[in-house]
Amino acid sequence: MIIIHDMNDYHSYLPRCTEALIARALATFPVVVLTGARQTGKSTLARHLGRGTDREYVTLDDLEILDRARREPDALVASADRLTIDEVQRSPELLLAVKRRVDEERTSGRFLLTGSANLLLMHRVSETLAGRAVHLSLWPLTRREQLGQGRAGLWSDLFEAPDTDWPELLRASGRADEDWQSLAVRGGYPVPAHQLQHPDERSLWYAGYTQTYLERDLQELSAISSLADFRRLMRAACLRLGNLINQTDLGRDVGLSQPTVHRHLALLETSYQLVRLPAYAVNRTKRLIKSPKLFWSDTGLALHLAGEREPRGAHLENLVLTDLLAWRSTEIDAPEILYWRTTTGEEVDLVVEWGGQLLPIEVKSTTRPRLRDTTALRTFRAEYPETARAGLLIHAGEEVQWLADGMLAAPWWAIF
Repeated sequence: MIIIHDMNDYHSYLPRCTEALIARALATFPVVVLTGARQTGKSTLARHLGRGTDREYVTLDDLEILDRARREPDALVASADRLTIDEVQRSPELLLAVKRRVDEERTSGRFLLTGSANLLLMHRVSETLAGRAVHLSLWPLTRREQLGQGRAGLWSDLFEAPDTDWPELLRASGRADEDWQSLAVRGGYPVPAHQLQHPDERSLWYAGYTQTYLERDLQELSAISSLADFRRLMRAACLRLGNLINQTDLGRDVGLSQPTVHRHLALLETSYQLVRLPAYAVNRTKRLIKSPKLFWSDTGLALHLAGEREPRGAHLENLVLTDLLAWRSTEIDAPEILYWRTTTGEEVDLVVEWGGQLLPIEVKSTTRPRLRDTTALRTFRAEYPETARAGLLIHAGEEVQWLADGMLAAPWWAIF
């Protein structure tokens, strides 16, 4: 039997970049909903936030508590003045009791709810607590969180500083003591990233995680007729990191119908495994129409599912994206993370839209970036001269340098 360890089994605590925003939300809203993939550290963070306060903690992973939530939801939510309910997606009907309690007594910080699925995307959840709750996300550990810094990359700093100050800012950010491939293999789930040192231990953990996800978590979201088909689809998706999502092609490769692929991908997104990266367009309606790109929430798990031992360039791009997503979860006025592609095939890997400004990012796994690597960045800046910041070429080398006017090459570790 493979056991998935919870971070509460360990005495060490790594500060999370979302802590300040969660605390601020608890001081403002009656309900704060914190969601993210299982084992990202939601329970540990929730308990940490309640330490030294009168906040009570219950988890629906406890079968007795789960049974009480289903039989006596109103009694459970009234059992404490301030209550944290962990894994609330296991009893969606509990949200109606939370709504009734909040409507009777609207007190800030009344409930902190955590879940391993996006409640806003779950078909079984009819109550969204609109007007009563703020929904926040917890992503796997960023590299700087793993180092104990409690933050994501220097994205806010880049937006706040003039482009000309970027080299000095990035050179002062410190150096990496490992290569990006090691980070990609380790991933960001707290146990394999922070507690397990040997590759075999991590492989066992990922195997147990996948088994638990397929046999329990997934079944609570939707009935899956064939877990073998679903596992095969996950593998195919992880082999296509960074590619446009083509459901017909995916279905053909794994022997599933397009509607089935569509439903399975939606479940992967709802449970915070798959990440759809939308396309940038000035017309926001077009962003919804264009095909998104496919990524995974954790590179370590993606490599395990795909059966790959060596990370590819797409995994470095995925690392940059997940750090951006973690950073986005710390901002009240959340930035948009997108990609950009022309009809002629030129593509910018990532575009960050924030505060009326656009930050175009190209990711290359080369250690020797060249001017030709900035072709798409230059096209993008020419297309949006009023709003585009300097183009940022993230690479696997050592030097921070201007390759051309408005084209800065910087190593990955200097930014995140």
